[in-house]
Amino acid sequence: MKRVSSVGLFSYLFFGVEGVDMYIFCNLAPTEKGNMLLTVYIKLIINVIFILLYSITVLGTVIVVIAENRNPLKTIPWIIVLILAPGIGLVFYFFFGQDNRKQRIISRRTYKRILRPRQSKQPESAYSVPERFVPLATLLSKSNQSPLLYGTKIDVLANGSEMMHALIDAIHKAKHHVHIQYYIFSDDATGRMLKDALIEKAKEGVKVRLLYDDVGCWNVKKRFFREMKEAGIEVYPFLRVVFPIFSSKVNYRNHRKVVVIDGRIGFMGGMNIADRYVQGTEWGTWRDLHFRFDGMGVQGLQSAFLIDWYVVSKEVLNDRAYYPDPLIHNDNILQVATSGPVGQWRILLQAFIVSIANAKKYVYIQTPYFLPTEGLNQALQSAALGGVDVRLMLPKKSDTKATNWASHSYVDDMVKAGAKIYFYLPGFLHSKLMVVDDFLTSVGSANIDFRSFEHNFEINAFVYQKSFAEKMRDHFLEDMQHSEQLIMSRWLRRPRSQRFFESCMRLFSPLL
Repeated sequence: MKRVSSVGLFSYLFFGVEGVDMYIFCNLAPTEKGNMLLTVYIKLIINVIFILLYSITVLGTVIVVIAENRNPLKTIPWIIVLILAPGIGLVFYFFFGQDNRKQRIISRRTYKRILRPRQSKQPESAYSVPERFVPLATLLSKSNQSPLLYGTKIDVLANGSEMMHALIDAIHKAKHHVHIQYYIFSDDATGRMLKDALIEKAKEGVKVRLLYDDVGCWNVKKRFFREMKEAGIEVYPFLRVVFPIFSSKVNYRNHRKVVVIDGRIGFMGGMNIADRYVQGTEWGTWRDLHFRFDGMGVQGLQSAFLIDWYVVSKEVLNDRAYYPDPLIHNDNILQVATSGPVGQWRILLQAFIVSIANAKKYVYIQTPYFLPTEGLNQALQSAALGGVDVRLMLPKKSDTKATNWASHSYVDDMVKAGAKIYFYLPGFLHSKLMVVDDFLTSVGSANIDFRSFEHNFEINAFVYQKSFAEKMRDHFLEDMQHSEQLIMSRWLRRPRSQRFFESCMRLFSPLL
């Protein structure tokens, strides 16, 4: 039988002396006992310190989450995860959960310096939109400093080949500068064609500046961008993600697609630079929209680019050469609005909700992903229940299965509310379009999902003009001819297992 001293028993029970024979311990020399107990005490102190620090970190994070005054539907799940699975919870919160709304990536003073050169000589009619759209115009003006821009000619580019032809042609005619920004800039035939055009202009003395998203271009080799740098093009990744500074920046991406040439011609929309936007996918065509601006609207695109340029380069570009006197082409009015994960307001989300809430006749929407926030979901359902003709067009087959499954869970309540759902059949629908009442049109880079409205840097144009809205309405109706309408009785008879799986995927909507 082992003889165990009170000291040995205490050490065994509370200090974690694993595998120690108490008999041996009690018969050790005093010096050896002291050394062993010292080791045990050090381990105990380290463990206690670790537990205290870990508990303080978790508790501090919970306090921060509560103090951010988020929607309780978001706050409570984070608290539960942090308490029940603190290790995993801390990691996920670090990468995906932090709220950067109160942060600024550019000072107000610098922001005003970049915007100051913009021209504002517009006719009095430029400041007049129909009364029911005044709340939207006021919202964008106050929250995003987006002025009403008058008389912009807008050409619709409805496929990748058309877009690339127009873009390359405009670049070849550049005289002073080319500013280009894309989420994806692939090293393939399409990307190399654009790269060669940019290098050619740089060698002619035209100033070329290029921004690309670091995560969007993760699979592009550094050599691709290095060739442009060596040719004299200024190239920067946006929010570069690099160890050991690998942080929550990975969740906040720049999804904007903007090109400005000589301050007079601009491009924006939903297309990136990659072969699939031109050639389509394995299962069909790639249906998308891009737009060529000529006139005052280009100044809105220029401001958005130059602000992003300052963020990565710390270079303030506010020479009047970047904002030349624009021509007035027609009577349309537009506002270029940007949004992102920093700043107090979710500008594009709020703009969409206001637009839908003020609809009287119809709301037509095309989006590749439908993962709406609760507010937007309620706005669409309320409009449909109130008699507004709400039509939503989604791809029948998506490039992301998880997103497609999650989208289906939101469709259930939409059809119950009376909205009409259409699934585009020929290929992948990547178009981002909203038309309201034959007058208001929203086009740009934002999808109808959490990521676009809360995590990404996005850009959209809100166009107030009857003829342009009618043109984009006809575009939607044409795509309807190549879509199948969802029949509610059939849709709601989906297998319970499938509906449950879709509901499970819905839980991850903010991360998709």
